[in-house]
Amino acid sequence: MGLLASFQNIFKIEELKNRVFFTLALLTIYRVGCHVPTPGINGEELSKFLTDKGGAFMGFFDMFSGGALSRVTIFALGIMPYISASIIMQLLTVVIPAIGKLAKEGEAGKKKITRYTRYGTVVIAAIQSFGIAAGLESMSNGVFVQNPGWPFRLVTMITLTAGTAFIMWLGEQITERGIGNGISLIIFAGIVARFPNAIVSTIRLMQAGELSIFFVLFLIVMMVGVIAGIIMMERGQRKIPVQYAKRVVGRKVYGGQSSHLPLKINTAGVIPPIFASSIIMFPATIAGFIAIPWVQSIAKQLSPGTVLYTMLYVSMIFFFAYFYTAIVFNPVDIADNLKKYGGYVPGIRPGQKTSEYLYRVLSRLTFVGAIYLAVICVIPEVLIASYGVPFYFGGTSLLIAVGVALDTVSQIESHLVTRSYEGFLKKGRIRGRRS
Repeated sequence: MGLLASFQNIFKIEELKNRVFFTLALLTIYRVGCHVPTPGINGEELSKFLTDKGGAFMGFFDMFSGGALSRVTIFALGIMPYISASIIMQLLTVVIPAIGKLAKEGEAGKKKITRYTRYGTVVIAAIQSFGIAAGLESMSNGVFVQNPGWPFRLVTMITLTAGTAFIMWLGEQITERGIGNGISLIIFAGIVARFPNAIVSTIRLMQAGELSIFFVLFLIVMMVGVIAGIIMMERGQRKIPVQYAKRVVGRKVYGGQSSHLPLKINTAGVIPPIFASSIIMFPATIAGFIAIPWVQSIAKQLSPGTVLYTMLYVSMIFFFAYFYTAIVFNPVDIADNLKKYGGYVPGIRPGQKTSEYLYRVLSRLTFVGAIYLAVICVIPEVLIASYGVPFYFGGTSLLIAVGVALDTVSQIESHLVTRSYEGFLKKGRIRGRRS
């Protein structure tokens, strides 16, 4: 009853109710667009071809587009160009000092970086869409593309680029006027939309006798356990105690408070598995389209479930976990800011010693976080490869789905609590990944 009452409270707050309905309306528009075909393409034949030849790589990127990529609809590129542009901008803030300055200029700098990210998204989408059009023509043989030529390429490039720009706009509108992070919710909607297909496929396999009821129950129990583990690890953090020195200004005394610096176990989020999967699957996918025996053999060795794939996958997850954590969290800057405002970690000298201490703690946390990411991502891959289980909520998709759900519920809870309504939990508040 407590949880039901909390949901009912959502509709008692006019602003929150409007935000929830606005978010649901825009997500519905996105899902409708995922089924609008791109002009001049035979979607059914192409979907069969890409699913057969594309393999795991196609399935991975199809997850981010909500199934639109395999059907080559107007939203075929999904939100991936925006994610790529965002990651590139984050890397450039470290490499290029001028962009790094913008990131430290507050709201004005943030707006400029957002504008550059939009430009980058359009450029990346245009390049990818033109590559898709040219690739479809070369593979078509008159089956996939009805009227090949420059008009088809230009129409396809404009259509897919406009589709990505529209998705980006939808995401920004949800973030500004809805509830939760718009881009994350769009990815979440694409992942969740595949859940009914997974249920239907599982039932069919059970009816055909390929899966037993006990094995399906085991999958359900394992999935619940994995979700519980993700929630625990995503909310987990190491609190570094921080003490602020007292300062006397005139007749007033400032400072003297105790606080803490939260360090997340998984600072890198879902970036490591996304990058690792992309890099490993790309050559395997290219090899899948080349009818040469030794190339096909390499493609099989790099397919999910094999020993080589698993070893490379885990190694790259560790690498990108440390790499991306180093980008988003700078111990030197944190130590300098603490020293500037009179803060220090008890027992640690301010300045360089503090940065070394933070780096040491963060390195250990990142190691634990990388192990957690590797385990979560490898278990579903092994099940899919070994038993052919239609477990669409695999590692990366499950991480995204649970993480986005935590963030969204956290925002809803904030709205409820600030208006004196009871949240989803009576004791304590739900913390999102960014808290």
